[in-house]
Amino acid sequence: MRIYLALFKSNMRLTLRDRGVLFFNYLFPLIFFFAFAEMFHAGVGAGVAYFVSTVLVMGILGNGLWGAGMRSVQEREANILRRFKVTPISPLPILVASMLSGWLLFLPMLLLLVGLAHYLYAMPIPRNWLSLFVMASLGVCSMRAIGLILAAATNTMAEATIAIQSVYMPMLFLSGATIPAAMLPKWAQTLAQFMPATYLVSGFQGIFFRNQNLWDNAPAVAALLLTTALGLFLAVQLFRWEKEEKIRPRNKLWVLAVLAPFVIMGAWKSYSKEHLGNNAALYRDLQRSGAFLIRNTRIFTGDGKVIENGAVLVRDGKIAAVYEGAAPDPEQLKAETVEGAGKTLLPGLIDAHVHLSAPGGLSTDPRDYDVEKTMPHSAAALLYSGVTAARSVGDGLDASLKLRKAIADGATLGSQLFVCGPMFTAEGGHGTEFVEHLPAAIKETVKAQLVRTPKTPEEARRQVRELKTRGVDGIKAILEAGWGEGMLFDRLDLLLVRAVSEEAHAQHLPLATHTGDARDVADAVEIGSSSVEHGSWRDEIPDNLLERMAREGVYLDPTLAVAEAYALYFGGKPDVLNRSLVQQVVPARLLKGTREFVASGKGADAGKAELFQHALDTARANLLRAWKAGVPLVMGTDAGNPMVFHGPSLHHELQLWVEAGIPVTVALQAATVNAAKLLGAPQRIGAIRPGMDADLLLVDGNPLQEIAATERISLVVFKGERIRRAELFEQK
Repeated sequence: MRIYLALFKSNMRLTLRDRGVLFFNYLFPLIFFFAFAEMFHAGVGAGVAYFVSTVLVMGILGNGLWGAGMRSVQEREANILRRFKVTPISPLPILVASMLSGWLLFLPMLLLLVGLAHYLYAMPIPRNWLSLFVMASLGVCSMRAIGLILAAATNTMAEATIAIQSVYMPMLFLSGATIPAAMLPKWAQTLAQFMPATYLVSGFQGIFFRNQNLWDNAPAVAALLLTTALGLFLAVQLFRWEKEEKIRPRNKLWVLAVLAPFVIMGAWKSYSKEHLGNNAALYRDLQRSGAFLIRNTRIFTGDGKVIENGAVLVRDGKIAAVYEGAAPDPEQLKAETVEGAGKTLLPGLIDAHVHLSAPGGLSTDPRDYDVEKTMPHSAAALLYSGVTAARSVGDGLDASLKLRKAIADGATLGSQLFVCGPMFTAEGGHGTEFVEHLPAAIKETVKAQLVRTPKTPEEARRQVRELKTRGVDGIKAILEAGWGEGMLFDRLDLLLVRAVSEEAHAQHLPLATHTGDARDVADAVEIGSSSVEHGSWRDEIPDNLLERMAREGVYLDPTLAVAEAYALYFGGKPDVLNRSLVQQVVPARLLKGTREFVASGKGADAGKAELFQHALDTARANLLRAWKAGVPLVMGTDAGNPMVFHGPSLHHELQLWVEAGIPVTVALQAATVNAAKLLGAPQRIGAIRPGMDADLLLVDGNPLQEIAATERISLVVFKGERIRRAELFEQK
């Protein structure tokens, strides 16, 4: 042990005397840190953590590959190691001392960077600071092990320089340290998975941005440990005391063994492609950090209040402050400026009733109905349109949960999803028609994703509990027998739907009930529904029933847009396709196919067109009476039905409400704060106030005077990220 300690002390003394080492270990990284932070407007908050990660990885690479590798070659070339050869010292103490001195030399840099970022840029101290310390320590040790094996496997300074550069440069530029990995081509992102530095970058950023710990990065931690052990072992085996000793060419291949753990991990990532989602998620974290001020704008806060001239400060994905009148100088806030003069700022809109798996258009190409494509596109179209949250009511369970997770993790960019489904209905009830004509081989599989058809109350309760364990946000039941030829369905037994409702309440899941007439609405209220979807399209909802809904806080979601769309569809009128926002979000092939089909008259049916026009008139009248009775209102569109397109339809729904006589502020509240309450998220979304998620919609003009102004979108902000709307549909 005394030998190890003596060599360690000697190493430290020599290192501290070398001004070049001190410059490149401390001053050089700090220059990069301040240059990056100021050049890229890091501002104040979590965003600066990206540059901390960058400089840490750069420092670790330099400390390990150059600090250990090149110094070892220099000492061999200068015949310093030859002096130890005649002493009773083996290579192991020399290499261990080198590794420990490099580790100790790096620690002050870690503390200094985190401290400066915290005190100068208000970066939060990582919650899992111990994980940060261990990850950095493993990074230093593993990189020094790689540096030592490279030194052992090269014969000259020139050869060592080439070898180290060949490892250093790719890791510096492909790992995500200097360029966000998500911005690189996919082949480069995959290639980076074979490099140790990549896992340091993702590990540091996960700790800083997502409060991850070592367990969250277990494979990377294990690989770094194994690389350290393997590198040290092989460096001992290949160690040479004198420059005259030459290594055999075949022994140089042992360098590959040190990287074996990362070769294995890279091969797995290439197969699973999970790294692409992880890179996108980390890039989202970066985009959502930092600060900006939207100023000189009109603000509709979501709860009915209007600030005629104010500003909103967004920091690290949250609304940090709301100012009435003049805002502080952005320079003092260390925030970028977004000018809002002549514009109105709203909370991100919420669509309480969508079917993401259906595209809303008509096509003969089966690719347009592939849920792996339609659902992400639908979520992206919603976000493009300023709809930052939506409730999926009846989409395939697995696909819905998968997409919800991808969006929540940041791997996919789209509207935040709340999953309500599958649909509880009767055998032969509404909802089962979607699977009725499928091939027998897949019918039961698809049915299990879309509907539940319990036969007994206990089965109904069990199915609700199972959905709770799957993580759904709500339950949907259908109480409608249909109306007219081709639209008649069996109705779910009230004993069964009551069991569904009771268990949903027991599991703290809101129940959305699909209704068609006043009797359905009465039954939905009687069983304890949280919301009535569609209301009554066939007859008037009685005053006493509306009063009960108001008294018990049962929300009404009238979905006027889908009633109008069916009237236009059966009337052969493709008017909706001419709306600008529709043309922006609907794929050209689908838009063309829909226009051609509707114009052809193949779907025309004058009787049904008249039926749905009557449904629209009835629904509008019921909506107006419900508002006057004090019924809480939410806004949904039933998007996914023919000519009800995800995103634009909510803006049209707003217009239909105002045309029906609903005050603009009431309609906007239904699409913001009220919907957030129904979804159980009023503390996060639906309003503009400090502490809320920064989900915002900036539009040109004043929608309080002209509701159509909501379609003139200037900026969409989602969780603090200013969305590049044109890029939403380029996601793969």
